[in-house]
Amino acid sequence: MSVNYGSKRVVTGAGYGMRDWLMQRITAGLMALFTVVLLAQVIFASGPMGYETWAGIFAAQWMKFLTFAVIIAIMWHAFVGVRDIWMDYVKPVGIRLVLHVFTIVWLVGCAGWAFQVLWRL
Repeated sequence: MSVNYGSKRVVTGAGYGMRDWLMQRITAGLMALFTVVLLAQVIFASGPMGYETWAGIFAAQWMKFLTFAVIIAIMWHAFVGVRDIWMDYVKPVGIRLVLHVFTIVWLVGCAGWAFQVLWRL
């Protein structure tokens, strides 16, 4: 005879909390690294800070790559954060879906604009 020590708890949800938590930390670390690199370049730049100096900072291929990676990281970081807000505070599924789609379209548009600015330098 088996003994039942209570009901079995069924946990529902997407189950991606740890992955999202880790991605938030990784993307935040990448953004912090980029900030330090950019500040170092600005501090050690000679002459007045004009368009030529800024274009020079972002002209190097490694800086373009790092900036590209940071734009992707910002987009991912923002999506995870905003998605969590929508899931926590917007209960009607239809409205939440519309907000998710709007968030994705907005972030992709912002990233596209950032890439356009980056490659024009």
